[in-house]
Amino acid sequence: MASRPSLRSCENCPIRHNAVCAECDASELAVLERTKSYRTVPAGSPLATAGEPLEYLSSLVEGCATMSRTLEDGRRQTVGLLLPSDFIGRPGRKTSAYDIEAVSDVTLCRFERRTFERLVRETPHIATRMLTMTLDELDAARDWAVVLGRMTAREKVASFFVSLARRHATGSGQDQPARSVTLHLPLSREAMADHLGLTIETTSRQVTALRKDGLIEVPSAREVRIPDFERLALEAGEDDDGGLIA
Repeated sequence: MASRPSLRSCENCPIRHNAVCAECDASELAVLERTKSYRTVPAGSPLATAGEPLEYLSSLVEGCATMSRTLEDGRRQTVGLLLPSDFIGRPGRKTSAYDIEAVSDVTLCRFERRTFERLVRETPHIATRMLTMTLDELDAARDWAVVLGRMTAREKVASFFVSLARRHATGSGQDQPARSVTLHLPLSREAMADHLGLTIETTSRQVTALRKDGLIEVPSAREVRIPDFERLALEAGEDDDGGLIA
C-alpha cells in the first residue's frame, strides 16, 4: 500500500457530510484530524481478509471495493459493494467478518482501531452516526436479499443501476436522483455479474435488453445513462415511493 502524498482537511473532505463524521462539530473534527491517516490502495488489492485482525477502521474516501464471503468448497459470494463514505470495520470487533477487495484504486481515511473505539465511547455524535449507518446498512442488506433471492435477472440488473443512482444522489447531497442520471460504473461487467449472482453472459444480455428497450444508454463500457429514473425503478420492481413492490 502507498501512502497518500497529501492529507486533506476534514472540512474539505468529499465525504464529509455522509461519512461517520457527518454529525461532528468543529471541536470533534479537530480530534479526528489528529488521529486520522490516509492510505491509497491499488485496484485488486485486499483491504481486509475474513478472520484476520483489522488494525484500522476506515472510511472509503475514493474508489470502490467489494465485500465477499468464501465457502469451504471455494465458492464465493459478493455480499456488499462499498462506495465513498462507507465504513470498513466494526468497533468492538478485532477481526474482519468478510474479505474486502479494492476493485478500483481506493483511498481510505483510517483510524487505529483502539483509538476509534475510544472516540465512539467519548463522542456521542460519532456513536449516533455509527448507529444510523448500521441501521441503513441493515435495511440495504434486507433489500438486497430480496434482489438476490426473488428477482429475475432483468430486475437484478435494473436494481443495480437504480441503487447506484440513489447512492450517487446521496453523495451529491440530493434526496432523490434526478430524472436523467449518468453513472460511472465502479465495477467491470464480470465483477457486476458476480455481485448480482449471475453469469457474465446473462448480465450482458440483460444490459443489452434494457438498452434496446430505452431504459438505459451505454455510451461506454464503464458509463451508463438513465434517461428516466422512475421508469427504470418501476422496471426494477419498485413502487412510486421507492419501496419494493410486494
